[in-house]
Amino acid sequence: MIIGVVGSSTMGRGLTQHIANCGFEVRLNARRQEALDEALAYIEGQYDFMISRGWLDAEKKEPNMKRIKASTDMSILKDCDVVIEAVVENLDVKRDIFQRLDKACKPEAVLASNTSSLSITELAAVTERPGQVIGMHFFNPAAVMKLVEIIPGYTTNASTVAKIKELSTALQKTPIEVNEAPGFVVNRMLVPMINEAVGIFSEHLETAENIDIAMKLGANHPMGPLALADLIGLDVCLSIMETLHREFGDDKYRPHPLLRKMVRAKKLGVKSGEGFYKYNK
Repeated sequence: MIIGVVGSSTMGRGLTQHIANCGFEVRLNARRQEALDEALAYIEGQYDFMISRGWLDAEKKEPNMKRIKASTDMSILKDCDVVIEAVVENLDVKRDIFQRLDKACKPEAVLASNTSSLSITELAAVTERPGQVIGMHFFNPAAVMKLVEIIPGYTTNASTVAKIKELSTALQKTPIEVNEAPGFVVNRMLVPMINEAVGIFSEHLETAENIDIAMKLGANHPMGPLALADLIGLDVCLSIMETLHREFGDDKYRPHPLLRKMVRAKKLGVKSGEGFYKYNK
């Protein structure tokens, strides 16, 4: 099986590396050559780091890297059996990509979206293969997190669901099938909690560090909500909150103004070097 990945930022490069680790051929596509070069350099650096820590045998690096082929030309995806879209959480951008994937990929290929909250049915509607469009929501970091949410759209075929569940297992993930709804399962619970933590921080009730400590030690969470928001990306958190607010029409999902302000200031978390905490890029 050949698997395509569209998008070379945090999730795209993480998925590419993990898929290669699992022995699959990967075809990575992005709009800019510079972005592809950065992604490939990042993946190679991750392999070097894993080798230095004894987590990967040195002789496995070269075969894994050889499984990955990258191009800005979407025709690189023409022989893929499954293509996973992993670009910015914007419906218009994703619809455009799915229209182009529908033309570039072979007729029997399954088109999957790594969307965090958007409608799979709406993405499927712009293609000529709505039965072969599905949500395949991984979590960051893709190589570590074991869950993948499988989201059939209104028109997704049962055979597509079965194929993606089988692939998820082959990728060493635990799949759960989720009926399509805004935010699915994890983010419908998780991101409103993060939004509330942003509100607590904005009211100066506690520092970011102590808000996170409170949830780690008081609720046994492995990571505090503000550190997690930085890892996810504050722009992604905002997009999910906006989707929940728009789809449900309930003000309990209204994004906190501070979250909007930080995204406007490009304080996006780990990927920008600063969010609620500062990071070395």
